[in-house]
Parts: sequence; C-alpha cells; structure tokens
Amino acid sequence: MEHRLKTPLSGEDVRKLRAGDRVWISGTIYTARDEVHAHLRSQGSLPIDLEGAVLYHCGPLIQNEKVISAGPTTSSRVARYTQEVVDQGVKAMIGKGGISEASDALREKAVYLAYPGGCGALAAERLKVRGVHLEELGMAEALWVFEAEDFGPMIVAIDSHGRDLYREAQRSSEKKT
Repeated sequence: MEHRLKTPLSGEDVRKLRAGDRVWISGTIYTARDEVHAHLRSQGSLPIDLEGAVLYHCGPLIQNEKVISAGPTTSSRVARYTQEVVDQGVKAMIGKGGISEASDALREKAVYLAYPGGCGALAAERLKVRGVHLEELGMAEALWVFEAEDFGPMIVAIDSHGRDLYREAQRSSEKKT
C-alpha cells in the first residue's frame, strides 16, 4: 500500500502503516545523528518540539543554504536512543540498516522507514533548508530543519505493530543455511 503523509504525524498515521508499505512525506523533517541524540540524552530536550516529528538519520551536505546531498546514515549507531526519542513524541525515524535491537520501543507509537543508501542527491531534490540548530556540532552532526515535498519513496521496515522486515530477512537467511 502507498501512503502520502504530512507532518506532524499522528498516532493514527502511524497505526495505519504496515511493514512493506511505501511512504512519501511532506512537511518538516529533522536530521539527527549521533551528536544530536547524545545532546538529547545529556540535556533532556532539543531546541525543537518532537511531538509528531520525523527524524532522519542523515548527515547532509549543505552549500549556500541549499541541500546538495542528504543520504541516510546507518541507524544502528543511534538505536540505543530510540526509546528516548519515541518517549518525546517522535512518530517516525528514517535511515538505513534498521534498528531491530530497539524495535520494541516503536510498538504502538512509531515506525522506522528505510530510505535507500546511495540516493543522497535524489533526496536533496525533495528537501529545502528551513533552519539549523546545534551548529557547533558541525555540518553533518547539526540538527537541520528541512521542509520536505513528497520525500520518498521509503519502505516501512519496522511498523508499530511489531513487524520487522530486517528480522524477517535474518530469520529467512538462517533457515536456508
């Protein structure tokens, strides 16, 4: 099934998504890599409202306030922070490689959306810079505020109902060996 969503996302938006569905998002998307997550843990908050938010695990390349490239980074690096961001209201995380080790934190609350690695230039075509916070962390680690227009397609890799395509693929490969 295909879904075109607008941020901020609601619980209803999240509950209707099923693993394997294709998703496009319009509205505000925030980037968050290791340092933004560490800042949240140490400070208890971020300079944005996370209620209904979409966090993109991405270290963009920005030039003259224009997005040049915005491919996903490996999400497992920030998986340990999943419970904290979901508790603060995040409804979707975008990245590559999954967060299966933290997928229980998503149950009934949020989803993980897979965006293909190597597509940074394509992603940039759908994102505009609207602001930046925590600039002192550097370009890749800062918290960028993007306005997205039909950003996608992404695949619901982990849904809020407990289905995890990464775990399913792992189990399938283990059965074949």
